[in-house]
Parts: sequence; C-alpha cells; structure tokens
Amino acid sequence: MASSLDIAGINKRFGKGDKSVEVLRKVDIHVAPGEFLILVGPSGCGKSTLLNIIAGLDEPTEGEIRIGGKNVVGMPPRDRDIAMVFQSYALYPTLSVADNIGFALEMRKMPKPERQKRIDEVAAMLQISHLLDRRPSQLSGGQRQRVAMGRALARQPQLFLFDEPLSNLDAKLRVEMRAEIKRLHQASGITSVYVTHDQVEAMTLGSRIAVMKGGVVQQLGTPDDIYNRPANTYVATFIGSPTMNLLRGAASGGQFGIQGAALNLAPPSGTPNSASEVLLGVRPEHLVMQDSAPWRGKVSVVEPTGPDTYVMVDTAAGTVTLRTDAQTRVQPGDAVGLAVEPANAHWFDASSENRLA
Repeated sequence: MASSLDIAGINKRFGKGDKSVEVLRKVDIHVAPGEFLILVGPSGCGKSTLLNIIAGLDEPTEGEIRIGGKNVVGMPPRDRDIAMVFQSYALYPTLSVADNIGFALEMRKMPKPERQKRIDEVAAMLQISHLLDRRPSQLSGGQRQRVAMGRALARQPQLFLFDEPLSNLDAKLRVEMRAEIKRLHQASGITSVYVTHDQVEAMTLGSRIAVMKGGVVQQLGTPDDIYNRPANTYVATFIGSPTMNLLRGAASGGQFGIQGAALNLAPPSGTPNSASEVLLGVRPEHLVMQDSAPWRGKVSVVEPTGPDTYVMVDTAAGTVTLRTDAQTRVQPGDAVGLAVEPANAHWFDASSENRLA
C-alpha cells in the first residue's frame, strides 16, 4: 500500500548566528499516495538537501517530515522504510547482480526461497534476468542503473527517492531509462520523489513538479500547469526549451507597445496599472512569422533539429526564438514579420515578475 509524504514547514540552515546560510525556506508539499513528485531546479537550489532530509541523511532546522502520517524527523534512515537510487549506482563490486538486488532482503533475514522469488520477480520486471550471475564491472551504465533500481524495488518500501539517477548516462540511454522509470512507477504504484536539474525529465516523469530556486518552491503543479501557466518569469524561462521569450513594454488602450512596434495585445482585464510597464512572455512555438505583421526583424541564426527548426530573429525589442516546422526555408539575413495570438500570450508584472492573473 502506497504511503503519503508530507513536507511541512521545512527550513534548513547551515552554520550559526550571522554566518548561517539558509538553504531551504518554508517548504510545504503534500505528496499523495502513489504520486510521482519531481524536485527540479539549478545546482544549489536546495533540492538535494530536501531529499536528504526526507531520507534522514540530514535533519531540518525546523519543520516535519511525515511518511504515512508519522513524523520521522530524528528517526534513522534504516527505520523510515525508504529506498534510494543514486546517481553513482552504489553497487557492491564483489557481489553478483542477484546478490546486489537481494542484499537488503538478506540483511532483513528474509528466508532464502522467498528472497530468491523476490529477486526473480524484480529482475523479470526490469528485464535483467539474464544478468543475475554477472558482476557490476561486467555491465553497461544502463544495466547498472537497472540493478540499482532493482535493489530498491526488491524491498517494497513505502517511499522511493531518486537522486539524479540518470546523470551519468548518455543521451540515448537517458531516454530509455526515463521510460523504464515511468513504467516501473506505474507497475509498482510506490510514492516517489525524484530530484533532477533536467527539465525534460521533470516534464516527462512527474505527476507534479516543484520548481525550486534559492531554497524556495517557486511553483508546485502538474506539468501542464508549470508549462502553460507559469507562476513567474523564473518558472517560465526555466521550463521549456528553447526558453520562453520575454518582451518588456507598456500596455495601453488594448495594445502592447515594444520598441519598434505596437502589438494588438493587452494584459488581463482589471490588471492594476495596466498602462505601466509589463512583461509579455511567448513560447517559441507560439511566435509565428507573418509577412503582414508590423513587428519586424532580421533572421540571425537558423538551427535545424530534424522534426523542428529553431529560428533566431533580431528585433528592435531584442532577439527572440521561434520553433517552426522542418520545412521552413528562411535564411540568415531574411527580413520577417512576427505575430502572437492573444491566447498564447503570458503576462507578468515588470517589477515583481509574477504572473498577472
């Protein structure tokens, strides 16, 4: 039975007095049983520290961690009924794959027939039954990561914790292992928390995503919420590749004025000080080339990627990026017009950089 996880008012400081550094500030997240939560953000944002606090490898300065409703702060990691999968695999080099998977079960003195049955079940689920007699040194990176996941899965814990488990893999293996982890979660239904700095992993794996910056959760929501309704410009530009275009200008009389053009766009009705400076955000796939558009620019870079082509255009308001189809025939130096549909416009306050409702 999957357990819930409650991260309640977690603060973390390193050091004392004036020299203390606050790395987590009032983190409150409820993870429902069976949910897959992603903690995403750049290096130093506090995501790994939060994972270590959940695991019991570190203690919070303030707040509670509740697993299945029970506060586990102060409880040693071995008593929390969690399983971790690390970036470095952390396999025992002298043990076979089967012994690595069953090690924790042996430490719990599970009878050998029952232990072997569990090892076989997990190996079949991860498609590594043919590797059970090998040592870690005889495996590829992807196979080692499957063994590390198998060792965690064999325990049938209340909670899975993943600490950037795919960082050491090449691009092709990362894609394969992402699908493997998602399939594994769907099959096991175990509540999971996954730390990554990779926004693609966050968007493809998580049922919900917590975007972090400076120890603060900037936004917590579904991948759709995070991508289509970003809470502020940080979330808007961190999630999405290429990043969201941001244009600074003044909104007045149903138009948005930027340097070099006036667009027929307006921020939400009732926005305070609507005539003042605001920020317009546009995803690259929502910025289109239109010959008759008054907003003009010159193509500076064209990047074919196969299914899409990225086009960078220099305008008086700054350089913007478009995602277009593979058949785009523009060349560097071409003059183009740019247009934005009102439904695809994101509006942010210029001073706070928060989303305008």
